[in-house]
Amino acid sequence: MFELLFKYPGPVFSRGHFVLLSAWPAWLLALLITIATVGLAVLTYRQIADAAPKLRNWRVWVLWAMQSAFVALVLLLLWQPAMMVAALTSQQNIIAVVVDSSKSMAIADENGKTREAAALDVLQSGVLGGIQKRFQTRLYRLGGDLTKIEGLGEVQPTDGATNINGGLKKLAEDTADLPVGAVLLLSDGSQNMAEAGGSGIALETLRALGNRRLPVHTIGFGRTEIAHDVEMEGVSVAPSAVVNSRMQAAISFVQHGYAGQTAKIAVRDGDKTIAAREVKLAPNGAMQTEKMFFSAGEAGARSLQFAIEPMAGEENANNNAMTRPVLVSDAKRRILYIEGEPRWEFKFIRRAEDDDPTIQLVSMLRTSENKIYRQGIKDPSELADGFPSRAEDLFGYAGIIVGSVDADYFTPLQRELLREYADRRGGGVLFLGGHTSLSDGGWGASSVSEMFPTFLPAGRNTFHRNAATVELTPEGVDSAIARLLDDPVKNAERWKKLTYLADYQDAGSPKPGAVVLAEMNVGKRKLPLLITQRYGHGRTAILATGGTWRWQMSEPLGDRSHDLFWQQLLRWLVADSPGPVTASASAHTLMDDGNIRLSASVRDAQFQPAVNAHVTAHMMGPGGVDALIDLQLSQDVAGEYSAAWTAEKPGGYLAEVVAQDTGGQKQELGRDTLAFRREDGVAEQFHTEQNRELLQQLSAQTGGRYWKPEDVKDLPQNISYSEAGVAVRTTNELWNMPAVFLLLLGLLVAEWMLRRRWGIV
Repeated sequence: MFELLFKYPGPVFSRGHFVLLSAWPAWLLALLITIATVGLAVLTYRQIADAAPKLRNWRVWVLWAMQSAFVALVLLLLWQPAMMVAALTSQQNIIAVVVDSSKSMAIADENGKTREAAALDVLQSGVLGGIQKRFQTRLYRLGGDLTKIEGLGEVQPTDGATNINGGLKKLAEDTADLPVGAVLLLSDGSQNMAEAGGSGIALETLRALGNRRLPVHTIGFGRTEIAHDVEMEGVSVAPSAVVNSRMQAAISFVQHGYAGQTAKIAVRDGDKTIAAREVKLAPNGAMQTEKMFFSAGEAGARSLQFAIEPMAGEENANNNAMTRPVLVSDAKRRILYIEGEPRWEFKFIRRAEDDDPTIQLVSMLRTSENKIYRQGIKDPSELADGFPSRAEDLFGYAGIIVGSVDADYFTPLQRELLREYADRRGGGVLFLGGHTSLSDGGWGASSVSEMFPTFLPAGRNTFHRNAATVELTPEGVDSAIARLLDDPVKNAERWKKLTYLADYQDAGSPKPGAVVLAEMNVGKRKLPLLITQRYGHGRTAILATGGTWRWQMSEPLGDRSHDLFWQQLLRWLVADSPGPVTASASAHTLMDDGNIRLSASVRDAQFQPAVNAHVTAHMMGPGGVDALIDLQLSQDVAGEYSAAWTAEKPGGYLAEVVAQDTGGQKQELGRDTLAFRREDGVAEQFHTEQNRELLQQLSAQTGGRYWKPEDVKDLPQNISYSEAGVAVRTTNELWNMPAVFLLLLGLLVAEWMLRRRWGIV
């Protein structure tokens, strides 16, 4: 019907350029149209005003518009309008036909036919034959890589990955010396190996296609939405932990068809379920994130599975689980605890940490003006001169606790080292309440007041030996530090029932960016109790009391609230404190692609960037994989080293990174270990619905067209309109289109009928 009215196919207009063939200038046409429309306006208004004064309204302008359109169209036809369009020369060009051969194409949709079978049916029902009548063809199958094939019989939906982005890029590069006129891609658009760093098409690929003006026509297969399915979208969990620590994972998922129903989320270590709970499902299509708490367990590398139990009638249960590698370490982290006076808090904190195999408290207790009592030291020389005055001594600790100690006890150099410990070294510093701490210890007026997470009150007398009860803030309810019970509601209630504190201190008002996790009820007032903040590369916190020991003394025998809270608080204090060598990876889970970039941040004893180190990574993996690679110093970031490597086999890997000083002694600066995992064929089970948006976007950005399988009848003809390959430009005159004559006739008839109806014929 379109060609009957407009004489030419749609691509002539969508891809062509409008031109005027007349030798007369275009400005003259515009001038004549302007003069004609103005003259008609004056003439029409006068004629109608004399004949029918009642028509001095919008009807006048309707008639004028129709007359002006008629005259303008006639003038335009005199200038010989035409469409210039490039078309491929018959039999001199190649059409690249690319068929998706990934596992997602093996999915059977509503009609019971697999997507791969539907794609082959489309090609064999006339599309491929119609193209071959006009052009040469090259057939390709596309999975994790692009492979040239001789016939459609070689297409099988067995590839464990889809890389549309990489496949098109490779096609453009491999056929650079061939007259390829267009690309026809048959796919469901589900891409899980996007080199662009996401699920789209990389700008580099689009540029490679655009430089050759190579259009990509796409035919989409598969449903755009699955009626009954629960699909995992992501799992956020720390890649490393210490033994028996309390870990937290954020599990995100989307469901369709089960809104309001109950589902069970589980965390498994092999065949063992280590955590599980039920959740109510959100509305269809809404992203839902649930937090799970569980024990890290014993030391070692493990793969944890985060899963949602399959629902009744679920169409695809293979996308209900994700696996994440976690490396559990039993290395002790040493915390320096300096206390200015003997008190119950000091004793009970030490008792709580005696049961934690991952934390070692090294304490120095001031027993008199010039005497200190040391515990947990590794040799007699440690802390023999009191609080460290050298960076290499202080920076060896993973965390610092400052108890009831006034600021003047520290020299200006020691206070600056304390600030740099958090800022530059990236350590954690915890300040406790006490009668010589915070404002009462002169810290608010000190040179390091900026590292406190609150604006400390002016003056003193902020410490009170009176009772105060505790409750969590909304931020505290979600914090792993304050998690005494897994259920958030029950946990908040448990905190309200804890025995009152023996004392409290006014810590002032929180600074912007600080987080208040717990508050104290003092009469009718609420004061912040536990406040945390990021500071430089590290973290600082205030616990505005010295009386949590009452939780241990007054709670029932066997209640672990006090010990659990302190263990979690001190583990938080040291969790992100880096060692001299900190290893990282571009990804901890590799999906169908083994390429990984290892990086290491290397620091010396003073935690300054080490630029003369020899850094190696010992790679261990499945099937006896054992390799040693060198990491190269970055030219952009001091102390940063990196290297690319490929994990050839699926499974779990360990990388131990070691840095050595290349100076005279060649001593070891430090080492770190990380775990990662390669999984093949799993990603194809996710996002199995047709990604129509990607296919439409790809076609639009390259000058092609998205086709539905039932609308491909005109594809062999339309694909010839391209500027790639060997193309010629044709001129298609528009003056003799049936639509033009119908429009002219329609304008005249419509005007006459309106005049007759309004009585001015």
